[in-house]
Amino acid sequence: MDSPAVLPVDNPSKSYWLSEPSKKLQGYRTTEDLPQVADVLIIGSGITGALAAHFIKGKASNLNVVMLEAREVCWGATGRNGGDCQPGYYASPPHIAKFEHRNYSYLKELVESHSIPCDWRTTTGVHGYYSPELFAATKKIIEKIQQENPDIGANIIVVTKEDGEPPLCEREGEREKFTLKALRVGAAEGAVVQQNAASFWPYKLVAFVLERLVADGGFNLHTKTAVTGLKRVDLPAKLSSSHPNDDKAASGGWTVHTSRGDILARHFADIIVPVKGQVSSLKPLPAKGPLDIGHTFYFVSDLDDRRDDYLVQRPPPGAELIYGGGRIRAEGHGLGVWDDSTIDEGVAQYLKGELSGLMDLSIREQGNKQDIKPTFEWSGIMGFSRDGWPWVGPVPDSAGGGDGLWLCAGYSGGGMPNAALCAKAVVDMMIPGHKDGGEVVDMVDLPREYLLTEDRLERARLMRVSQVKYVHFMSHCGP
Repeated sequence: MDSPAVLPVDNPSKSYWLSEPSKKLQGYRTTEDLPQVADVLIIGSGITGALAAHFIKGKASNLNVVMLEAREVCWGATGRNGGDCQPGYYASPPHIAKFEHRNYSYLKELVESHSIPCDWRTTTGVHGYYSPELFAATKKIIEKIQQENPDIGANIIVVTKEDGEPPLCEREGEREKFTLKALRVGAAEGAVVQQNAASFWPYKLVAFVLERLVADGGFNLHTKTAVTGLKRVDLPAKLSSSHPNDDKAASGGWTVHTSRGDILARHFADIIVPVKGQVSSLKPLPAKGPLDIGHTFYFVSDLDDRRDDYLVQRPPPGAELIYGGGRIRAEGHGLGVWDDSTIDEGVAQYLKGELSGLMDLSIREQGNKQDIKPTFEWSGIMGFSRDGWPWVGPVPDSAGGGDGLWLCAGYSGGGMPNAALCAKAVVDMMIPGHKDGGEVVDMVDLPREYLLTEDRLERARLMRVSQVKYVHFMSHCGP
């Protein structure tokens, strides 16, 4: 588990989300040769890298930004996830739930204000519980939240099997009664319904952002350019910065190696652990009419079964069901696996056969599980944080960093409700160049738990690696 990270494989499994790649960005390189110098270098072109570049150019448009991607644009975890986003209102501490709510709101506003063609559909989230003990414990947590943090609690509705008047919720301008049957989870012990969920096409969101950056200039993108090493160097004054307010004295920088070889950043191999997840797009079974499941779903069970599945539906005419999870059926639960070129057959069979028994899919013959034909089956690699929280901020010398090296990673599968504002926070710390993130954490929008510090690294290394196997079920947005 402490071995160096490896480069992404050359032949990844084919994700549904990558079936319509950007013609402009495929194989894209802004210049034939790599630039000799850059003010900011971003490694990775997923949602974090793309939005970090977006925030940098919005804050300091004069900076020369270079982005390097080992594969095609957004070919990693962002292009392989479950296609949904919702805050963890009751699965996270209240201040982090509010941060995730702001992140969701930011993404929604970004999509709407720019009319980004990424099929964003605002929904409600339905979390079906198939364990009476876990549902009872969850109800107590929600009751406490609704008493102590009513602004968060107002987004949460609990639906039980008990007789009586079902709860009402306003959705898309209409008041709707919620029962387990109406939510299509009649077999569940209970359900939690929350406002502010969405399904969308994550690759198309990232591609839109990157296409705009490329068109605006001052942004140099190179795909199929794997970073294999980083080396700290001293820069001459004339190359040290393009920022008009920076001191022009000679300063430190980083040389990036892109020929194949060892990856230098070994110091985080035991802090952010690769975990393989799996997703399928399923063609709806024959039904009495067009299927519209109407919500995004999680399916949650107890620790023996460890069901942590998630589901969204694509718009018509395809209307595919994007269903992910089943990781407990993978060898070693996918822990420590970095190869996303293969599909685990046990997980694939689970994803084909389990869904029709969990919820009502308007199948003619009710009550029996039926396999659902997949149109795509793919895997993806999530970065699970050893202590469960993302790592955002300056990388200290003890972790192979130093002045000028910043990290924003380790979402443990929960990148969609976190990545955008984490990227903004690290940019706000970088510019105008604070050296100690601890001095500015109260000046940026970032939970203190996410800040990368020496003390946190030491505490995290005392935790067992096995503790990263299962984080809370709301960490759903990875594969």
